[in-house]
Amino acid sequence: MYYTERMIGMYIVANTVEESASLLKQTLDDLINWLISKAGSVLIAILFIAIGMKVVSMLLKVVKRSFEKSKLDASVAGFLISMIRVVGYILVFISAAAIVGVEVTSFVTILGTASMAIGLALQGALSNLAGGVLILMLKPFSVGDYIIENDKGMEGTVVSIEIFYTRLLTYDNKMIVIPNGILTNNSLVNLTNEIKRKVELKIAIAYDTDIKKVKDLVYSILAEEKRIISDEPKDVFIDSFNESGMTLGMRAWVKTEDYWPTIWDLREKVKEAFDENGIVIPYNRLDVNVVEKKNTSLKK
Repeated sequence: MYYTERMIGMYIVANTVEESASLLKQTLDDLINWLISKAGSVLIAILFIAIGMKVVSMLLKVVKRSFEKSKLDASVAGFLISMIRVVGYILVFISAAAIVGVEVTSFVTILGTASMAIGLALQGALSNLAGGVLILMLKPFSVGDYIIENDKGMEGTVVSIEIFYTRLLTYDNKMIVIPNGILTNNSLVNLTNEIKRKVELKIAIAYDTDIKKVKDLVYSILAEEKRIISDEPKDVFIDSFNESGMTLGMRAWVKTEDYWPTIWDLREKVKEAFDENGIVIPYNRLDVNVVEKKNTSLKK
């Protein structure tokens, strides 16, 4: 009985494999016959795709030049160019399908029927597309701005705003690609949106420091720094009291592009001025006393 059932099972499997092989062979034969019958159309379609993609590339160059001449915002220009590229490629492939003999109306109907499934599958892409549109409409940043994305802490200079992604270039020349959906669904900081920024430095001083003397010294340093905007307020103040000393704070306004160079130079100038005038910058010190333990045990 066991062997009979086993033989029946093997027979069924053999028939299934044979039917699958026959179906595959029939499908390949039909495909080959179709290609032979449509050989001319297929070659023309392939040639059309090659020429069409070249034409789209040339059109993009022309559009890019026209955008540059019209001084269109770089963010909007990059987004529109990306959109034109995608639409152009879609039209080329639909036209090639029509040349082969595929009915375009049927193709569009299929796309319409499958739109819900495609929408669900491409939720992330559609979110990024909507994010790109919102960025262009609301303009939280533009190409050339330096931004910090608060969710992951990614930061850099915006080099392009595309259909689905925004590209940032870091200070050490690394390219960061961020989906537009992330930028529109999370908070971000635009460090270069305004034409000026406030420089703020804090430095520790000893408790026995002459406060008036140190404030006059810092005010003179701020007055001599040419990058600091002279008609904006400058503040020097005691910011806090700590265990080992006080914290002196200083604030002044500079142009946005001068922010970091000014901070770096002010730190050096303040340190040099403090050293020349005997102003102590305190730091935590640890005194270690080593106690030698004498051997007082009695010898037997």
